[in-house]
Amino acid sequence: MKKRKIVVALGGNAIQTGDDASAEAQKRALEETAVYLADMIDSGAELIITHGNGPQVGNLMIQQKQADSPKTPAMPLETCVSMTQGMIGCWLQNALDQALQAKGKNGHAATVITRVAVRSDDEAFRNPTKPIGPFYSEEEAKELMNSRNGDLVFKEDAGRGWRRVVPSPAPVSILEYDVINDLVEQGHVVIAAGGGGVPVIEKNHAICGIDAVIDKDFAACKLAELVHADELVILTGVDHVAVDYLKPTERTLKHVTTEELKGYIKEKQFAEGSMLPKVKAAIQFAEAKKGNKTVITSLKLAKEALKGNAGTIVEQA
Repeated sequence: MKKRKIVVALGGNAIQTGDDASAEAQKRALEETAVYLADMIDSGAELIITHGNGPQVGNLMIQQKQADSPKTPAMPLETCVSMTQGMIGCWLQNALDQALQAKGKNGHAATVITRVAVRSDDEAFRNPTKPIGPFYSEEEAKELMNSRNGDLVFKEDAGRGWRRVVPSPAPVSILEYDVINDLVEQGHVVIAAGGGGVPVIEKNHAICGIDAVIDKDFAACKLAELVHADELVILTGVDHVAVDYLKPTERTLKHVTTEELKGYIKEKQFAEGSMLPKVKAAIQFAEAKKGNKTVITSLKLAKEALKGNAGTIVEQA
């Protein structure tokens, strides 16, 4: 029986929980995450795993600025994205290998440092929206903006506090998608497009990095399209997508069409820095090819979601 090829987009809670941003705390979180991913693999899925890096890349940028000197110059944002890809990828590889061995399965996970092509004239470069790094109070955020003469931009993030925002251009293509696909076809578990991938543009016949952070859900969607995945599974902190969220009239969506979701977007049902990009990515993949399906759910329900028994299932009408 042919295995289902599934691209999984891991939310930030799969990597870092609470305020402890230490390496050990993040490794522990990924070890717990890997158990759920191993269950998905054990059920017969071929996985390509993507993940976010918002807190990690933001914290790394802070470290770079604080250590900036002529001898140790701060690395640019696009380089920090690649650094966090390798860091989180290594932690997740180790955790997945351990979880698979516990199930008596052979093989190793592999991380592919992934470059994602964007357009240099993308509107996102004039309107930064992607939150990265830690949360601040409004007072702290405004003080930081004033101290840097507008070099930093902070916005309120879905009622949770203020965070720095950076450009988040749309992914146009993924340079390593054929390598990723080859590894999957050979039976390997692949971790790719971490943190949305390293954003690059073509300039003077060369590939150049550009300072931005691509939304990992849109990168996962583009990757799923290019490798002809059967499903895109977006794992987040809630079991289902909901409308009228946190209101007395809140209603969970279990099986929804792309047209219905577009209507809810027009009603502004989804927070821009939270559920909205997940819903938009879900629509994009479901409409990319007849028969495509996207599932949005929590990590703990991922295995049941593969059976169609959990989460919000998004398909064309």
